[in-house]
Amino acid sequence: MAKIRLATRESALALWQTEHVAARLREAHPGLEVELVPMTTRGDQVLDQPLAEIGGKGLFLKELEVAMLEGRADAAVHSLKDVPMVLEAGFELAAVLERASPEDAFVSARYQALEELPLGAVVGTSSLRRQALLRAHRPDLQLRDLRGNVNTRLAKLDAGDYDAIVLAAAGLERLGLAERIRERLSAPRFIPAAAQGAIAVECRAGDMDTRALFASLHHEATDRCVRAERAMTRLLGGSCRVPIAAYATLKGSRLSLEGLVGDAGTGKTVRGFASGPAEEPERLGEQVADMLLARGADALLP
Repeated sequence: MAKIRLATRESALALWQTEHVAARLREAHPGLEVELVPMTTRGDQVLDQPLAEIGGKGLFLKELEVAMLEGRADAAVHSLKDVPMVLEAGFELAAVLERASPEDAFVSARYQALEELPLGAVVGTSSLRRQALLRAHRPDLQLRDLRGNVNTRLAKLDAGDYDAIVLAAAGLERLGLAERIRERLSAPRFIPAAAQGAIAVECRAGDMDTRALFASLHHEATDRCVRAERAMTRLLGGSCRVPIAAYATLKGSRLSLEGLVGDAGTGKTVRGFASGPAEEPERLGEQVADMLLARGADALLP
């Protein structure tokens, strides 16, 4: 294959991620022409409603998948945390790149840490997972929806609409905005979303030529971790409508997984933890999902 076309969303972060993948491809395959195919998805267009109410994370993929089906693109680059736990028929993941920081980032113009916020401070995030975790630690806070790309969210913070906002640390770092991070909200206190910080490449199912191009970009350790996280989330019916958190780490031949189900309204959370062989990430995800259900997580699920 002398040329490959990569579909991408048009946000600055999505373009950075796709340019990163393109650069890695050119390095691995000298002479390969890599073309970006930017497009706007419905998830990018509708910013005045919570994502859960307009169709969920799949709205960030649909137009890109149509482009692949119609032959206008050969693959698509995504933040893996935005990819539904079950892909549409006819598509598969060609590669999962090495994960960047999985943490959430506390960002504020005036306050250095979450605990420094005054009583009743206004915090922006549309993530139900982040809302549940924030309520668990600071039930006094006023949580308000915040949609849009990274720069749009920062602009709203800087305009005084919020006392603080919570974003993915990896997105800020990739855009050269790491200095905006006041505090890193890390596991186990703040467990991230499944696959947060990981970039994935999607292609048409069975497209072996495209898969072969991306083989050298695939990071096996990251893949095993996110497979465990996504399996747990999938078995719990996870989507952006449910506050679910999952974070796996790999040490030697052992994979460990922390899981959480929360209630964005009350801050109630149920947690679980287990470890197992690195070769069985889906089984570990199932084990933690069963543990969470046994501890009462089903009462928090819709």
